[in-house]
Amino acid sequence: MLATLILEDGTVLKGESFGAQGTSVGEIVFNTSMVGYQEILTDPSYANQIIVMTYPEIGNYGLNDDDFESEKPRCKGFIVKNSCENDSHYKSRQNISTYLKNNGIIGIEGVDTRLLTKKIREFGVMNCLITTENTDDNNFSEKLAQLKGYMPNKDVVLEVTPEKSYVINESGDINLAMIDYGCKTGITDSLAKRGCKITLFPANTDAETILGGNFDSVFLSNGPGDPADCKIELQTIEKLIGKTPIFGICLGYQLLSIALGAKTYKLKYGHRGANHPVINMLDKKVMMTSQNHGYAVDTGSLTQIMEQTYKNLNDDTMEGFRSESLKIEAVQFHPEANPGPTDAAVIFDDWIEKMREYKKAPVRKAEEMASL
Repeated sequence: MLATLILEDGTVLKGESFGAQGTSVGEIVFNTSMVGYQEILTDPSYANQIIVMTYPEIGNYGLNDDDFESEKPRCKGFIVKNSCENDSHYKSRQNISTYLKNNGIIGIEGVDTRLLTKKIREFGVMNCLITTENTDDNNFSEKLAQLKGYMPNKDVVLEVTPEKSYVINESGDINLAMIDYGCKTGITDSLAKRGCKITLFPANTDAETILGGNFDSVFLSNGPGDPADCKIELQTIEKLIGKTPIFGICLGYQLLSIALGAKTYKLKYGHRGANHPVINMLDKKVMMTSQNHGYAVDTGSLTQIMEQTYKNLNDDTMEGFRSESLKIEAVQFHPEANPGPTDAAVIFDDWIEKMREYKKAPVRKAEEMASL
C-alpha cells in the first residue's frame, strides 16, 4: 500500500506503507544508530515524535522478548529506507511490520532518508504528517491544514508515566525513589543490578509523599517533551532539593537544572543516536554515549551552586552538572545505553557508591539556596 509523508514546509515524499494504516502527525526527528531499533521504538522519550532512521536497513534481526524499553511504543510514526520482512535471528519473535501494526504505529519505507536527515539538519525539526489515505488534489490541502494546525500535547509526560507507584527489586539495600517521567527499562535494570530497591512514582507525585517514604536518594528519569512545560513536576523537585540526594538523567537532568535556576532551550535538530562523544570536564576523559533529547541546558545560565561536569564534543553543549553541597548530580545522556556503547556505565557505579555514602549521613540544607 502506498503511503505519503508531508513536511511542514510543503515537501511531499511517497513511499510504501508497513505497519498500521491511517494518518498520524508529529514532530519529525532522526536517529543515527545503526542497531537498536527495538529499543528506540519503545523509548517513551519519543512520544509526540515521528522517527527517521538514518541507517538504511531496519528490521533484519526482528524483535525479541528481551530488548523492550517500555510496554509499548509511544512514537507517532516510523520512517526507514528499507524495512526487512524476512528477519533472521534466533531470538526474534516477530518482524517489525507486524509489531508496528499490532501497536497502531504507521511506518513508511522506500523514502530518501538521507534527504530527510539533511533537510532536518539544515532547517531544524518540524512537524510532519504520514498517511496511508489518499492524498490527491481534492484532499491534499485538508491534510496540509491538519499538519499546520497540529499542536503537541504539553502534558505528554502524564501520558507515559505509570498510573500508580510500584516496586522493582525488593531485596535491594539502597532504598531509591524514582520519579518516572517515561523511564526506560534499561535504567531501572542498571540500578537494580547494582543493589537498588526502586519505588517508581507517577510524574505528578507530590514531594511530601516521596519525603515521607524514608528513601536514601531520589532519581529523576528520562521522558518526553519540553522541560519548561512540566510545571507540576518542577514544583515537586523544588521541594525535594536540599532534603535528599537527587540524581537525574535526560529530562530529569533538565528539570533539575531549571529547579536550580538555569534555563533550557530547544536544539535545532537534537541529539539522537548511539555515537555522541562527551568529555568529562573534571578528568578530561572522553566517552561515546547514547543520547535522545531535543532540549539542552544553557551553560551561560548556570547558577553559582551548579558545576558543569560533561560537555558534548560535537557542539559544546552542556551534558552534565553537579551540586556537591546539595548532593545533586545529573547527566543529559544515557549511561545505560540501550542501544549504544557502555562507556558511560561507570557513572552508575559512581552514583551507587555515593548513594551508599549518603546513607551514612543526612543531607544538610544548603545556605546557597538562598542566593538562587
